[in-house]
Amino acid sequence: MMIENTIRCTSLHKAFGATAVVRNVSFTLEKGQILVLLGPSGCGKTTTLRLIAGFEQLDAGVIEIAGQLVANGRFNMPPEKRRVGMVFQDYAIFPHMSVGENIAFGLGRDKKQARQRTAEMLAMVGLPTQGVKMPHELSGGQQQRVALARAMALDPAILLLDEPFSNLDTSLRQQVRSDVRQVLQKNGATAVFVTHDQEEALFLGDQIAVMANGCLEQIGIPETIYHQPQTRFVAEFMGQTDFLAGRVTAVGIETPLGTLTQTTTLPVGTSVEIALRADDVVLTANEGGNGRIVDRQFIGIAHIYEIALADGTRLHSWQPHTHNLSAGTAVQVTLNQDHPLSYFPIDE
Repeated sequence: MMIENTIRCTSLHKAFGATAVVRNVSFTLEKGQILVLLGPSGCGKTTTLRLIAGFEQLDAGVIEIAGQLVANGRFNMPPEKRRVGMVFQDYAIFPHMSVGENIAFGLGRDKKQARQRTAEMLAMVGLPTQGVKMPHELSGGQQQRVALARAMALDPAILLLDEPFSNLDTSLRQQVRSDVRQVLQKNGATAVFVTHDQEEALFLGDQIAVMANGCLEQIGIPETIYHQPQTRFVAEFMGQTDFLAGRVTAVGIETPLGTLTQTTTLPVGTSVEIALRADDVVLTANEGGNGRIVDRQFIGIAHIYEIALADGTRLHSWQPHTHNLSAGTAVQVTLNQDHPLSYFPIDE
């Protein structure tokens, strides 16, 4: 049996005045999945979230939630009728209400049912005894879990989270996002999550949609987005990436580090840039080698070496901490042929 599509967005378009901020964005999210909208500030990810919520009106395209049309450019269902739960960056918790009262807000007039549902939500987010406390008595991470519990109390078809961890310090953010992911997965929740943090996206997302300039650059599982970027922007945005010049030949892609034998559909003679992660680059000390170490960074479990090739190209190489080489060491640099590498044609 096919899983019901919880949300379907087709050719979404939104402009403010003459500026298009969301352009032809389409994706489908199935029940129980977490989709992360990832990209730099101003790329359109938050506007896309607000279009789904109904806080912004769609100019063109179609939004369906749980099989129901909620917007199509002419019709715009009000937010309160869309069965969406929203978790904001600033929590939006009522400071004059207790934790329990915050969660119960909007649950209706049946006090017995509201108390029961509130208790269920507090237990779900790991705060079973905190209902009587005031928000200021909780940590930032606990307040974020209260906001999540309140959003889920109304049993929404989809949860929308707008950079909910950005106000937390680094160590707390790592713990809270792990807690939130466990809660969402345990309850089979469907969620769209906005962030500009690549590490956060890789950790949280079942699917990642990378956006730039209002457009969807690539969507896929985290492993595909990271290891098989389809555009140069995605390759650059998803972490430290170096680019190596190459040219397509009849037997592969010729580079200063040897010939990549992976197949390509590009015509022979095409100039390309090959995207390299630090773990794609192999090096060994060699006085007659093709590169020289110019810097290194020790990160505990490994060294990240910066290498200069003879033509001036700079590459980075991840090596275990036992592989200890000093700056100035001559090295032989090769590519890990077991790693399929992404490459992009150069307009000449």
